[in-house]
Amino acid sequence: MQIREISQQLQQCGIRASHQRILIYGYLLSHRIHPTVDTIYGEMSKTLPSLSRTTVYNTLKAFADHGLVSTITIEGNENRYDIDTSDHGHFKCSHCGHLYDFDISDENLQITGLNGFTTKQRHIYFRGTCNRCTKPESQSKGEGNGRAAVQ
Repeated sequence: MQIREISQQLQQCGIRASHQRILIYGYLLSHRIHPTVDTIYGEMSKTLPSLSRTTVYNTLKAFADHGLVSTITIEGNENRYDIDTSDHGHFKCSHCGHLYDFDISDENLQITGLNGFTTKQRHIYFRGTCNRCTKPESQSKGEGNGRAAVQ
């Protein structure tokens, strides 16, 4: 996505398209790794020294408030940001820390006990050991699983 397209998308969502916001959104589009504020700040501050953690945090909060990203909290103190706002779940490997997306089929998802409730968000998380960490090192090289292997 080009800078002009990002700028237009931000403006359509009611977000002022500052240079830093455009770059942060571009980073999220090109790094679909469910990054934390610190990850984004650490990478982007190398080429944008005027960037602050506060700017990254406030930008991501604005993006989340306007539906451009989802905030993922799998561990109590670790917020990650997902540019993919479609319905999908997340699996975090306890061993390597990678976060994987997986598809959710509404046909097979049976939820009871919420009749009359209005749902605004739905998050499905699993934690465990990914297949890369459960297989011997020689077998796991080059193999992928899930929709996107991200960290």
